[in-house]
Amino acid sequence: MKVLFVLTSHDKLGDTGKKTGFWVEEFAGPYYTLKDKGVEITLATPKGGKAPIDPSSDTEDASTESTERFHNDKEAQERINTTHKLNDVNASDYDAVFYPGGHGPLWDLANDATSIKLIETFNEQEKPVAFVCHAPAALKNVKGTDGKPLVKGKKVTGFTNSEEKAVELVDVVPFLVEDMLKENGGIYSKGDDWSEYALQDGHLITGQNPASSKKVAEMLYASVK
Repeated sequence: MKVLFVLTSHDKLGDTGKKTGFWVEEFAGPYYTLKDKGVEITLATPKGGKAPIDPSSDTEDASTESTERFHNDKEAQERINTTHKLNDVNASDYDAVFYPGGHGPLWDLANDATSIKLIETFNEQEKPVAFVCHAPAALKNVKGTDGKPLVKGKKVTGFTNSEEKAVELVDVVPFLVEDMLKENGGIYSKGDDWSEYALQDGHLITGQNPASSKKVAEMLYASVK
């Protein structure tokens, strides 16, 4: 099985002067969940090269078994530092695509034409497309085969407004994931803040937050088998 991971290239947290990027657990949890099952994983970003890590996800408070494993895994770190350019990947070469979150995707992947086309192609090929936490931002401008928003009429989840409020970034982010999914016609639901919650509707798999990362990867794996 071959799975493409698409990460953000964006590292600026709005006008705050702070850094952002992808959330380590949302990459590491799914990466090892799939890798340990023998899945071949390719990493890509819009710009290629180093995918920026969100410093907030690289702290002791945010530490998990998967993030600890990542910190001791020179090969995985090297792969994060040398991602493929999104323009150079072909949906036909993979069985599924997975997008880790972090705040970065709100700025770049939400509007990236290559990413949008890639998701639409995976969907047309009836392959799983999976997103966790802020990564559903990448669905903002994605259309289904009927020309309507891909999430329209589908059960979806993603980082909640209340979770965004808790991290005090409501006024910093360009849009709220929960609001965007609802505005695009998604049937949005959520679990308790910071609890594991993931949904699947056809080929579309979404998870609410970092705690949902592994669950999303397991659902993706089960969908391909």
